[in-house]
This record gives sequence, structure tokens and C-alpha cells, in this order.
Amino acid sequence: MTPGASGAPVPELLADTAGGRDTPSAAAHGCWYPSADPLGRQVAFICDRGGVPQLWAGPPDAGEARLLDTNPEPVTEVSWSPDGRWIAYTVAPGGSGHTRVLCVRPDGSGRRVVAGAVPGSSAHLGCWTRDGAALAVTVAEPVGDAAPAEAAGARADEAWTHRDGTAVLLDDAHAAQSRARHPGGAPAGVLSAYLVDPDGARSPVLLATEQEAATLRVCDLTPDGRLALLRRGPRGRRRAVVWHTADRRATCTLAAADGDPWIGRFSADGRTAWLRSDHDREFAALMALGLDEHGEPAGLSVAAEREGSDMDLLAFPDDGRAAVSWNAAGAGELETLALDGDGPARPIALEHEVVTRVAPAGPSGMLLALSGSQRRPGIWLVPPAAPPARTPWSSRDEDTVPPGRPPVRPTAQRPTARDGLRLGGWYYRAPGRGPGDPAPCVVHLHGGPEEQERPVFDPLYHELLGRGLDVFAPDVRGSSGWGRSFVDADLGTGRFAAIDDVADCAAHAVTSGLADPTRLAVMGHSYGGYLTLASLVHHPDLFRTGITVCGMSDLGTFFEGTEPWLAESAAHKYGHPERDRELLRALSPMSRVDALRVPLLAVHGEHDTNVPPQESRQIVRAAKQRGLAAELLVLPDEGHDFRHGHTRRLFRRTAADWMQRHLTGAAEAR
Repeated sequence: MTPGASGAPVPELLADTAGGRDTPSAAAHGCWYPSADPLGRQVAFICDRGGVPQLWAGPPDAGEARLLDTNPEPVTEVSWSPDGRWIAYTVAPGGSGHTRVLCVRPDGSGRRVVAGAVPGSSAHLGCWTRDGAALAVTVAEPVGDAAPAEAAGARADEAWTHRDGTAVLLDDAHAAQSRARHPGGAPAGVLSAYLVDPDGARSPVLLATEQEAATLRVCDLTPDGRLALLRRGPRGRRRAVVWHTADRRATCTLAAADGDPWIGRFSADGRTAWLRSDHDREFAALMALGLDEHGEPAGLSVAAEREGSDMDLLAFPDDGRAAVSWNAAGAGELETLALDGDGPARPIALEHEVVTRVAPAGPSGMLLALSGSQRRPGIWLVPPAAPPARTPWSSRDEDTVPPGRPPVRPTAQRPTARDGLRLGGWYYRAPGRGPGDPAPCVVHLHGGPEEQERPVFDPLYHELLGRGLDVFAPDVRGSSGWGRSFVDADLGTGRFAAIDDVADCAAHAVTSGLADPTRLAVMGHSYGGYLTLASLVHHPDLFRTGITVCGMSDLGTFFEGTEPWLAESAAHKYGHPERDRELLRALSPMSRVDALRVPLLAVHGEHDTNVPPQESRQIVRAAKQRGLAAELLVLPDEGHDFRHGHTRRLFRRTAADWMQRHLTGAAEAR
């Protein structure tokens, strides 16, 4: 890719790396993120049967599938073009957050980078145009030392005069304001959305650019390209924006629910935007935003809602129907409904607890990505008039784990915090542990903080349970799935209450007779890693040990080292690094490290750009200086999420060994 001074992506051809055809093996593997060709005869999907998430494709009714890209760079998103000519996908080189968008032909030929190849930049998928001629991508431009020298003094609109195509700048008013604030060049946190022709025959079209932005994704375009549906804003304050391309302005902005980034779609005539939104609501619902002939709002109504449940997925099997997944206390419930309101919703029976993606499959119906406590991720085909059927290349339930020890089905828990707020979570009981037999217990904290613990098979939990350790995975305040007020309950000084929630969840496990109060441990990933450290220093006598995985130890150094766009998003949740400096210092585990009293293991991906490895290094160093047992495990070729099979196994076994040693005094021989 040879970028212009503006950073506009230009497709660059790569060597073909398609593999041969393969049939499923009994080895445990997951398949997820399906995207079908226009007729539903072939499905592109992500599969980790080779030890790393890669791009595969195959028919939904036959066992033979083909690896389309043998490159070991982990794949994170997939999208088949509406004309069937291209498959677009996002990869994470070295496991880092600096992702790239590629395109490849369905036969594995013509592989090319379309966005994100500039060092220090990253890119992710947007939608295709309705005719499949162009793909929307968002590029986070490199900043500081990583920024290309030729871009340092260039303005985006000036740079386009050196290209051979026509650019349409949809957000030039905002860009002009930003240039006035930063006359020397682009500041940190620049996100730009483009339309790119994978064939390279037409120059990229700049759709929108935002300075100091948290997120920007093009979710849909009307068939005539007159309107764009954008998702932007920080975590906890996402916005759906209807963008008018002719006079370059937003015609309507309203709240968009967190979670899945694909928030909606325009009707075929462009007169309605169907949105998954929690606008003026506690729980997300399906909303119909009416639009007049100019794209201006002409009414807002609720098309589907469920009391006490968030709508967490929205897809469109065809122009007349929607498929929606409701989050019922962590489990998923799927139904389809007619967009014109004709007839009742039709529920779809699910074999497993959680739907992670719904995708149209043309005349063949739709595709579901399912996960559950008893199986690894898999893909099901739902024909128009038949029950869901597992695709043959998805692993069988019985192949989830080796024979001898089946997965544990968790039980739902509703702890009560000390201030009366009801929390959530799932408790996993180690096999062979009877009632009235308190067990050593690991409290595992999810990331986000606005993620949610859901009843899906987790190999880490399976490893811990196999060592005789229970696992309690709670939803403390700030988690999603329990309403907008619950998500916002940890903002500002509310984070101190979230830290206390961890102690209250541990107390719930003890008073319920499940956990032994003398053998408790805590661990978590990302925000959960931060919360682990915060719990250890705010409740130093509660846990016997802790494991922080890619967690923040000092919110000040985190903001200095993280990606600019992530800093913009995190400021809403944690506090502004300048205006809320004292609050961030008080919330930082490093500020109370003298209270740390127990052994600590820190695990971090070598290429983590979300939470830099320095966050783990400094807390381990401080613990050692205070005479505590502390170790650091850095996983090579991994980023914020561990995607390679061999490093994931190393992490699980290291974590389980650590917990077993400190909670039971034993360590399994390896």
C-alpha cells in the first residue's frame, strides 16, 4: 500500500496464501463470525483449528472447508461482499491492536491489503456498499514518531489534490475546527473513514474524519449513497449518526447501545433507519427512525422491546425481516420479526446459551454463531422453514474437551452489594465437590468494564476446575446486560464501589456455602486485571493471591501509553487524565501498593498496545521491592488478547499452577 499524504488507503496486492481443502477433525476447535455469499452457498468464517484464528470458507451443508489465508496473523472480522466477488477480513499482525483490513477472492486468489498497512496505523471493517463495489474502512492514523514524515504538515483536503480521484469529505466543518485548534498538523486520535475499491480502479473516497475520536464505524449506506449510518463516541456513550453526504452534516444523532458495533441498517428506500438503541431507555430495543426525503428525522418509534432485557444483536436476513437476540440475564434468546409489524415474532430454538452473531444467508436463510457452557463456538444454518442445524465443519459438542471430564454447567448468581445494588454472575463448581463442602475459589473478573459474564465454555475455567478449584465469575457494577443505570454506576467515584463489589461477591460465595473464606483468589483480564489489583490493595486481607492479565496498574501511565483513540474512549469511563488527575491517582493500585500483602502473578502480551506491558512490569517491580513473591509472564507475539493456541495453553497452565500452589499448597506435575 502506498498512502497519500492524507493517509488514504490504497490496495496493495499480496502473495496468495490459500491452503488446500480440509475436513473437520475431532480435535477441539471453534468456528465463529460467519458471513455468507449472496446465495448462501458458501460461508466465510473464522476458525482456530490450526492453532490461530484464520479465514476459512466452505458450504454450510458439507464437511469440506478451505483455508483461504495460511498466514498466521490472527483474523478478527469477516465480511463477504454483496456481489460475491470479495471477502474482506481484519487481521491483527503479531497479535497487536494495530489491525489491518485485507480482501481476498473466494477461491483464495488476489489477496491484498486495503487499509492499515502504514506502520503505526490500524484499520477495521465497515460495511460494503449495497452493490459490493466498495468497502468502508476506518483508519486510525499513526501519531508521534510513527506518523509518516510527509503527513506531518499536510491537511487532508490539500492532500487529495495530488490524487487522481474525487474525494468527498463528509465532516469538513469538524475537520476545519480541529485544524484551527492544531494548526501544525493532525493531533492524536485521528480516525478517518473511507470507501475503498478492492480492485484499485478508483481512488479512495474520504467519508468522514474525526480528531481526538474514540470510535468511528460506517455501519451502512443507502443504496444511492445519499446517507451513511455511523457509529461513533466513547464507550458507554456510543451514538448512531445519520449522515447526509450532499451537504455534509448530521441529520440525526441518538444513543446507540454498547456491545456489537453493527447497530443497524437503512431500509431499501432509505426512509427508515432500523437501530439497536437505548435512546432514553434503560434497556436497548429495536427502534425505527423515520426519515423524510432529505434524510431529516420524521419520527421515532419502538418496533420491538422486552422488559428487563437488552437487545444485544440485530441483523437483517432480508429487507422485510429482522433477527434480534435478547440478553436474558446473560443467556441469549433469538427471534425473527416482520419489520412491517405483520404477525407475531417467531422464536428460534437454540441448542446453546449464547448467540454471538447473526448473518444473512440469502435464500438459504441465516447463520448463527453460537457458544455455550457445554461447547466451543460453532456455526449453525437456520433455513427459512426448518430448525437450526450445525454446520459440519463446526466441532461437535462431544469434542469440546478430551474424554473423561465434561464441561461444567454454571449456576446463575445474584449477589447484593453493600449499598443494596443487585449484581450478577455465574458460579462453576469443581467436579466431585458436594453440597456443604466449601471449596477453594477463584473470583474471575471480566474486562470492559462494560463487558458481561456469559455462560460460555472457557478453557481457563475448565483448567482451574480440573485442579479442584471453583470459579465465580461475577458482573460488578459497570457491566452490561443489566441496564443503562447499572453500566453507569461505576462512573467517577463510583469505581470505588465497583472495587467493593468484588469483596461483596466473594462474601456471597462464602455465605452461600460454596467457597472457603480462607482459600480465595482473584484474577482478571484488561479492566478485570485492573480490578484484581485494586481489590488486592483495597481489601488486602481477603484474597490469598491474585493474577492480573493485561491490567492497568496506574491509570496515569495507562493514559500516557495507550492508543489515542482508546484513551479518548476510556476517559469517559475512568476520568479525564488532566481534569480528573487526583481521582485517577486515588483509583490507581500503584498509589496503594504498600497495602499489597499477597503473591502476585502478572501476565501480558508482548505487543499489547491497548494496555502497554509497562503496566505489569511496574506493579511486579514494586511488589518485589516490598519483599513479596511476584512474577511476570510476557507472552511473545501476543497483544491484548491471546490468540495463538500454544500461548493460550501456556497461560492457562501457568495460571492454574499458580492458583493451585497458593490455594491448596500443591502443583500439578507437568
